[in-house]
Amino acid sequence: MRTLGTMAETAAFQATAPSPVILVPTMGALHAGHAALIDAARARAGRNGTVIVSIFVNPTQFGPNEDLAKYPRTMEADLEMCSTHGADAVFAPTADEMYPPGDSTFVDETKLSRGLCGAQRPGHFRGVCTVVAKLFNIIRPDAAIFGEKDYQQLAIVRRMARDLFFNLEIIGHPTVREADGLAMSSRNRYLDADERKRAAAFPAALSTAAQENDPGQIMAKATALITNGTGSAPQYVELVDAETLAPLAPLAALERPAVLAAAVKIGETRLIDNVRLAPRHAKV
Repeated sequence: MRTLGTMAETAAFQATAPSPVILVPTMGALHAGHAALIDAARARAGRNGTVIVSIFVNPTQFGPNEDLAKYPRTMEADLEMCSTHGADAVFAPTADEMYPPGDSTFVDETKLSRGLCGAQRPGHFRGVCTVVAKLFNIIRPDAAIFGEKDYQQLAIVRRMARDLFFNLEIIGHPTVREADGLAMSSRNRYLDADERKRAAAFPAALSTAAQENDPGQIMAKATALITNGTGSAPQYVELVDAETLAPLAPLAALERPAVLAAAVKIGETRLIDNVRLAPRHAKV
């Protein structure tokens, strides 16, 4: 497995890398959820294709009061996981490599990023789109794999790839969960024992609420269950169209695929999760 630190090294590697080239973008602190993404990329690339994992803690997607400085950095363990799960190369640039002095251009999606986490974290998805666009231009993959835990991010990257004519496929991979249902996340390690126990109520609340009949009932029940189970009021609970991320009206019939998405802060740790809902009242 090669470790690449610069665009020049990556271009030289990519020039002879057999197709298809599958990219797994990450911010490091890899866990079993990331391992599943690398496994999926390896399966998609086949024995003769190329899997590249990027590891870069992207400063432009962190707000001024967020956890950039303390975000976990575990490069040695990350490289071992990438190698074990069949990556052919890891692109691990410095911040100066990705954002050279004088850099002043950003990519900003303006519709799907308005609500959900976009409303809570101004500028976050501008940073995400910018760094992902740079990765696509540097690595030039045939496909890129993203986890569905960050559902809004996945939808936004798909829209950006469509709108900017990136010639690649964006693949969503199902959320990987702990035994108690908590979605795997690098930030889970911030939770102390009591917070970790309460966090398990978060996905359970979403799954239970998703059984209700209309958006208003679903969101009200999710809000109550999250608050009671975790001890924290959610930052948001929304039921949105799975493609456009437009909020559904309280009494709307669920005629299209939808996503119940929520965020909650337990202690100092912000968690996000979502549940997909299939159509229930299709028109006859």
